[in-house]
Amino acid sequence: MMGRVSRGLAALAVLALLMPAVGCAPARTGETYNANQIGRTAVVTRGTIVGMREVQVRGSEGGVGTTAGAVAGGVAGSFIGGDWRSNVLAGLAGAVIGGLVGNQIERGVTGGTATEFTIREEGGDTIQVVQTNEAGLMIGDKVRIARSDRTRLSRDTGDF
Repeated sequence: MMGRVSRGLAALAVLALLMPAVGCAPARTGETYNANQIGRTAVVTRGTIVGMREVQVRGSEGGVGTTAGAVAGGVAGSFIGGDWRSNVLAGLAGAVIGGLVGNQIERGVTGGTATEFTIREEGGDTIQVVQTNEAGLMIGDKVRIARSDRTRLSRDTGDF
């Protein structure tokens, strides 16, 4: 019986180690770049923020949370039961439940709120960009609009 308890604790430890992997997805902010974005060219224009509103961002379901949860749940569940059949069934149930929980955790970690900015460009066009607002941009602020694989806004410092 003591062996089962220590194996169960080991399974819980695996679960605790795997679930934080869901939060390893890089943040999608205006101030954060992924490694593959370094060295890419961006076309930069200028504009003025003429409107903004908060928007909800639905979290991603990229599979990391589901996979981590399923593995951890399967390992933890496999230590429940008396004979090998019970261990297999509990492992399968743990994998399904862990996958569902991991998926929900991933959606929660990658979702949230952002700001939809409406910008009037110097050329007269009006565009909208959605990103987080770490820079504290406000209506009336002059911004740089950098267009590459994604569009980003930053405060215009007037240095180009």
